[in-house]
Amino acid sequence: PQLNTKMGSRHLSNAMILPASSSSRVGRQRRGQHHRNKNQSSSVVVSSSSVEDFDVAHDDEDAKNTLEDDDETHRRRRTRTTFSRRNSLKAGVLTAAAGLGVFTTLSSSNVFGVQVPTSSFLSSSMAMAATSDEDLTFAYFGNGCFWGRQHEFVSLEKDILNREDVQVKSLVGYAGGKRGAGGKNKDTVCYYYGAADTVYERLGHAEVVQIAYKDEDEFKKFCEVYFKNFNKTPFGMQRVDPQDSGPGYRNVVGIPGGIENEKLMKQMESANANGMKLVRGEGNDFDNRGKPTENDQINLVWIVDSDKLPFHPAERYHQFHDGLGYKFPESYTVGLKRAAEKAGAIGKVPGCPEMREKAFADFESLEG
Repeated sequence: PQLNTKMGSRHLSNAMILPASSSSRVGRQRRGQHHRNKNQSSSVVVSSSSVEDFDVAHDDEDAKNTLEDDDETHRRRRTRTTFSRRNSLKAGVLTAAAGLGVFTTLSSSNVFGVQVPTSSFLSSSMAMAATSDEDLTFAYFGNGCFWGRQHEFVSLEKDILNREDVQVKSLVGYAGGKRGAGGKNKDTVCYYYGAADTVYERLGHAEVVQIAYKDEDEFKKFCEVYFKNFNKTPFGMQRVDPQDSGPGYRNVVGIPGGIENEKLMKQMESANANGMKLVRGEGNDFDNRGKPTENDQINLVWIVDSDKLPFHPAERYHQFHDGLGYKFPESYTVGLKRAAEKAGAIGKVPGCPEMREKAFADFESLEG
C-alpha cells in the first residue's frame, strides 16, 4: 500500500509501518461511511518518538460531531444494506521494512455468562440449562477483529481442554464500554447495522471474545493464546490486524474484579511473555470532543472489571465466522455454529438486524 507521510499535522520519519489512522471513525459516519473501515488500504508512517503515546488521531472538527449524527443521516446509511470487508484484504498483509522483519499480518439474567435482558434470544429453559456451567467462570478478551480470535480460543477449548462441540463457550460480542446499552429499554448492543444509539463503538465497546474457564490453570491457557496474537515490533507488541484501528478494536481483557483480582492477574502476567503494559481500565467513554478515554494503543492492554462492564453477545452472523483473509473448515463455520444454535448459546439478538452473507464479508439485510 502507498504510505502517507504525515499523521494529522505532524511529519514523521525514522519509522515503522502502522495502520492507517481511523481519525474520528465515528465522525466519518456523518458523511455516510460505515465505521468498519475494512476498505482502508493505506498506512501511516509513525516515528519511534511518537509510538510511546501512540493514539488514533482525531480531527477536531469531526471529533466534535462524533456522537451527533442526526436520525436522517443514520437512516440513509442503513438503507445501504450491503457492506464489504473484502477490500481490506489489500491492507490485511502488512510487513515491516526488510531490515526490521518484525511482523507480518495474515490478514437481566446471567445466562452462558452473558448479561442479557429477559427478552433475549435465550429462553428461560436455556437459562435453566446454563446451571451445568456453574463450575465455570467467564471472562473476555479483545484485540482487533473478533472473527479470528474466536477461532483461536475455540481451538484451545477443543484441542487442549477436550471440550465437545456442545461444550464450546467462546463467543464473539461487545464489551468494555461505559455507556452500557442503547435502544428503547437500554438493553441493546449491535454491530454498525443497528440503530444509531445501539452501535457498539458509539457505546464505548470493543469487539471481544467471551471465554469460560474452570480454574486458574485454564485461565492462564487462554491468556497464553491471547498474547500469542500480537507481533513484536521495535516499539512493543502490536496486534495481528492493525489495519482495523480505533477504540472498537482496542486491546482489552475483562475479568471478575478487574486488575484487583490478584490471582488472575498473576496468571496473566505470567503469560505476558513480551511484557505488554497491563493498565487499569474503567470502561471507554467519549469526552466532549468525541475522543475516547480508552483508545487503541500499541503495546498496551486495558484490564477492566467484567462484573461492572458485562459482555454483550454479537449477532448470529458474526459467530464462528471465517477469518479476515483466510477460511476455516466447515466443521467450524457450519458444524459448531449449528451446535451452538441448538444449545441456545447463539441466536437472534433482539433489537439488532440479522444479516445474510452473500459473499465473504459482503452482507445484506434479511429484514428488508
